[in-house]
Amino acid sequence: MLYDHFSEISGKDWRWNNFRPAEIACRGSAAILVDPIALDALQAARNECGRPFQILSAYRSPRHNAYVGGAPLSAHKSGIAFDIHLDGHDRQTLLDICRGAGFGSFGRYVSFLHVDMRPGRAWFGSNKARETWNF
Repeated sequence: MLYDHFSEISGKDWRWNNFRPAEIACRGSAAILVDPIALDALQAARNECGRPFQILSAYRSPRHNAYVGGAPLSAHKSGIAFDIHLDGHDRQTLLDICRGAGFGSFGRYVSFLHVDMRPGRAWFGSNKARETWNF
């Protein structure tokens, strides 16, 4: 469900205890697209990890996605993608946990892991990321 502003979500409609709607909302517009399956996977990954996740980017409105240089077909625009800051996390363990939680695509960057619900995509954000991930 798409909300014009994250503050429109009532407490009874938000079941993801380790995240707030503001964290998942578009950084440019404060709109939020709630995809329960994607958020369930994010919560499952967080539960399994046992450590907080800092979400750098989640839902992006089409306008904000274009503004930040996001891919035209970005999964962020569909509310099914999350960029998780790596600080305090073992890279490989976090990737394995997210895969086990149901995410199917992974972008490996120097400071964050992109996860989304699309099946079978994987990439490195740069040559430096390739070195950082040691794959």
